[in-house]
Amino acid sequence: MTDSPSTILETRSLEQGEDIGAKPPLRPKHVWSIRIKLQVEGRMRDLALCNVAIDSKLRGCDVVALKVDGLAPGGYAADRATVRQKKTGRPVKFELTESARQAIDDYLRQELRRIPVHWPVGGLDI
Repeated sequence: MTDSPSTILETRSLEQGEDIGAKPPLRPKHVWSIRIKLQVEGRMRDLALCNVAIDSKLRGCDVVALKVDGLAPGGYAADRATVRQKKTGRPVKFELTESARQAIDDYLRQELRRIPVHWPVGGLDI
């Protein structure tokens, strides 16, 4: 009996100690340690994306494609959001937790400080 290539690959992976299949989900203590680390380092954008990813259970490609207007129309984080998935094309509705809304609002406040308050309307006067 001959071994198929997939059987040989699987045997080698097991011999090398590699994990095969789905990885176990993050435990709550791991999630909180990630959140705290991002907060302490002042990485508001990453904290907001992390919280939205956890709340929505979207794929990574869908999370990074999110726009601020989709989560915070009018400059404040919404209670719920809808996103169309790239892979399936189906809309996914999800509710944002208080921590996610707070992180989004903190990120928006941080970004507003970087934008100059008064832009010349007709361009720069030279």
